[in-house]
Amino acid sequence: MDWRGWAEIVFTIALTVAVGWPLGIYMARVWAREKTPFDLVLRPVEAGFYAALGIDRNKGQTWLGYAGAVLAFSAAGFVLLYGLLRLQGLLPLNPQGFGGLSPHLAFNTAVSFVTNTNWQSYGGETTLSSFSQMAGLTVQNFVSAGAGLAVAAAVARAFAADRGETLGNFWVDLTRSVLYVLLPVSIVTALALVAAGVPQSLLANVTARTLEGADQIIALFPVASQEAIKQWGTNGGGLFNVNSAHPLENPTPLTNLIEVVALNALAFGTVIAFGRAAGARKEARALLAAMVILVGLGAAAIYSAETLTPQPAMIAAGITDAPANMEGKEVRFGAAASALWAAMTTGASNGSVNSMHASYMPLGGGIAMFLIQLGEILPGGVGSGLYGMVVMALLAVFVAGLMVGRTPEYLGKKVESREIKFAMLAVLILPLAILGFSAIAAALPVALEGLLNKGPRGLSEILYAYSSAAGNNGSAFAGLTANAPWWNTTLGIAMLLGRFAYMVPVLAMAGAIAAKPKLAPTAGTLPSDSPLFVGLLIGIILILGGLQFFPALALGPIVEHFQVLAAAR
Repeated sequence: MDWRGWAEIVFTIALTVAVGWPLGIYMARVWAREKTPFDLVLRPVEAGFYAALGIDRNKGQTWLGYAGAVLAFSAAGFVLLYGLLRLQGLLPLNPQGFGGLSPHLAFNTAVSFVTNTNWQSYGGETTLSSFSQMAGLTVQNFVSAGAGLAVAAAVARAFAADRGETLGNFWVDLTRSVLYVLLPVSIVTALALVAAGVPQSLLANVTARTLEGADQIIALFPVASQEAIKQWGTNGGGLFNVNSAHPLENPTPLTNLIEVVALNALAFGTVIAFGRAAGARKEARALLAAMVILVGLGAAAIYSAETLTPQPAMIAAGITDAPANMEGKEVRFGAAASALWAAMTTGASNGSVNSMHASYMPLGGGIAMFLIQLGEILPGGVGSGLYGMVVMALLAVFVAGLMVGRTPEYLGKKVESREIKFAMLAVLILPLAILGFSAIAAALPVALEGLLNKGPRGLSEILYAYSSAAGNNGSAFAGLTANAPWWNTTLGIAMLLGRFAYMVPVLAMAGAIAAKPKLAPTAGTLPSDSPLFVGLLIGIILILGGLQFFPALALGPIVEHFQVLAAAR
C-alpha cells in the first residue's frame, strides 16, 4: 500500500464520474426525444422499427402496461436465447464445433443474460460458438441493459409528472436507449479496444510458437465488440472463463482503465439524466455523492484488506515483509487496480472481474459480497441502480418524516403508505432470495457437492453465489462448481426474482407517484440535496444491509478473517 495505489483509486473514480456526467446530460435528451447528433442516421432506423412492429410512439402506458411490456419482451428474449443455446450445434458460425447446451445450463444462461446478470456456469472459450456469443449473448447485453434504462426513464417521468396517468412507452424507451446510447458508446469503445490490442475475429483459433519451441492453440472470438457492451451495459459476462483477467479481453493497464471506466460511467450518468428529466438536478447530485462515497469506501476497504492483513502462507514461508496479497491478481494491474475493479463491479450489477475474488483475503472478498448485498446501487446497473437508489431515498425521507412527525416528501411528491409498501416489497426481495436459497443449499447434500471448501469458506461460496444471482451481478466466488441441475436451476430462479420481483414493485411505485400532484417545497420539507440527506441516505443503506446480512457474513468471511489472524501469529 502506498500513495500511488490510493491516487489510482481516486483518479479512476473521478474520471468515471467525469465521463458519466456529459453522458447523463445527453441521455436526458434521448429520454425527452430531443435532437441528438445521431438523428440524421438513426431517426429513419428508429421509425422503421416502430413501423415494422406497429408501435405508436406517442401512446403512453400506465405502470401496469409498462410492466407488462417489460415482462413480455424479457420472456420472448428468454425463449429465443434458450432455443439458440440448445440448438447451437446445428447453427452457423461454429468453427469450434460446439454442441448444444444441456437443458439446465441453457436455462441458467438464458435467464442470466435476459436479466442483465451474466452469471456464467461455463467456460466461454470451451462452450459457446461465435454465433451464440454474437446473436445470442451480445444481443441480450444490449436489450437487457436497454430495458433497465427504459425503466429508469419511466421513474424519472413519474417525479416530473403532475397528476400523470402514464409513464411513457416502453418500446420507445427501449429502442432509443439501445440505438442512441448503448450502440454509439459500444462502437467507439470496441474500436479503441481493437487499437489497444484486443482481438476481433471470427476465426476459431490461432497457433502461436512459444519460447520453448512448442505450439500453443489460442482460442479467438470477436472479443472487442463483446467487451465493449459487456462493460457499458453493466453486463459482465466474458468470452473467456477468467473474464477480464484474460490477456485477450484486457491486455494492458490502458485497456483496464478503459474497461473499468466504462463499467460505471453510464450508471453514474443515469443519475444525472434522472435529475434533468425529473427537474431535480441538485437532488440527483446528492444521490450521486452517496454512490461515490460508498463505492470509494468499498474500494478503500478492499485495498486495505489486501495490503494490511497478514498472509499465513507468507509467514509460514518466513516472509514477514510480504507486499500486497497478489494471489489471484494479475501483475500487470497490481493490487490497487484489482481492488478498485472488485469494488466497482460489485457496487454495480456488472460482475466482470480482472482478478479472482475467491483469492482475496477473507475481509476483501466479504466486502465485495457486502457491496452486492447493499442492493446493487453503487451505482448499480444502468437504469436499475438509479431506481434502486430512488427506493432508498424514499425510505430515507420516510424515516426522516417519522422522526419529525410529518408526511414525508421527495422531489415535490408526498410519500405515503402505498409507495412505502411497494418500496419495502422491492427491498425485501434480495434477503428473501439470498438468505432463503442459501439456507436451503447449506442443508442439502446435492447442493453441498458443488462446494470446494467446507466451513466458513464454504458458506461464503454459497452466500456469494446467491448474492451475485439475486443482485443481478454475475461475478463468482471461485470454488463452487455451479454447472449442475440444482445450482443452475436455483440460481436462475434467484436471478428472475432479483430482476423482475424488484422491477415490478418499482414501476407500481412510479405509477402511484406519477398520479400525485407536484407540490412546491415548504419550510417543513426535508432538503434532499443537503449533506445531511446524503448522510441519512448512506445510513439507511448501511443499516438495511447490516441488519439483513451481517449475521450470515459473521459466519462466513468475518469468522474466516479471525481464523487467518490466528494462523498468522
